[in-house]
Amino acid sequence: MRAGGKVEVNEFTTTLLPDPFVYRIYLPPCYDEQPEQSYPVLYLIHGQTYTDTQWDLLGVPEVADRLISTGEVAPFIVVMPRDRRWKEPTEDKFGLAMEQSLIPWVDEHYRTIPDRAHRAIGGLSRGGAWAIHLGLSHPELFSAVGAHSGFVFYTDLQPLYLWLNNLPIGMAPRIYLDIANEDRPEIAESAVFLEDLLTQYDIPHEWHMFVGEHEEEYWQAHLEDYLRWYVQTWNQ
Repeated sequence: MRAGGKVEVNEFTTTLLPDPFVYRIYLPPCYDEQPEQSYPVLYLIHGQTYTDTQWDLLGVPEVADRLISTGEVAPFIVVMPRDRRWKEPTEDKFGLAMEQSLIPWVDEHYRTIPDRAHRAIGGLSRGGAWAIHLGLSHPELFSAVGAHSGFVFYTDLQPLYLWLNNLPIGMAPRIYLDIANEDRPEIAESAVFLEDLLTQYDIPHEWHMFVGEHEEEYWQAHLEDYLRWYVQTWNQ
């Protein structure tokens, strides 16, 4: 196995977006050497005012390399898409493009295991809002959803009840929510609202409040725990 995986930056066009859909993709160390093997996929979405570089710079490739090389986790792919606009899902087709364009594109062009059980989504801050939006509105696509200092989009407040009411039996994704104890008040309030709602609907989830603020230092400190959580069922 090579010493480390590789990160590629690619793009494609979709009629859903005015600009090319740019994404970074981390391919594990064994990807080129074992052409018969297919892999689970983790989608990680960045925060507002950032780009597809954010998770990369936080250290996702390095942490994934280390966990894979020591045999602690099974090899997996990470896709880090770029969201160019900062609007609600009702005005921003990024989520629709994720669902209808990016996921099929990745499954077609890379050796993925193209099923729900081997696909997870997460994000930080605004990216966490997207993960909640996509993961709960499309439980058939993702088996795990993570929101790190995330919140619920304003236009998702009403649909959220419908999504939770209509979750098919046995299709609730694993859910991980965390915020910093000194997070932004409006984000903490939204995260607590979601956690309370999941509890009311008796939907299993993990809820953590860690020491820190709404900043990259906080997410970087918990990055390894995030990745271990996403991939835990893929190691079985």
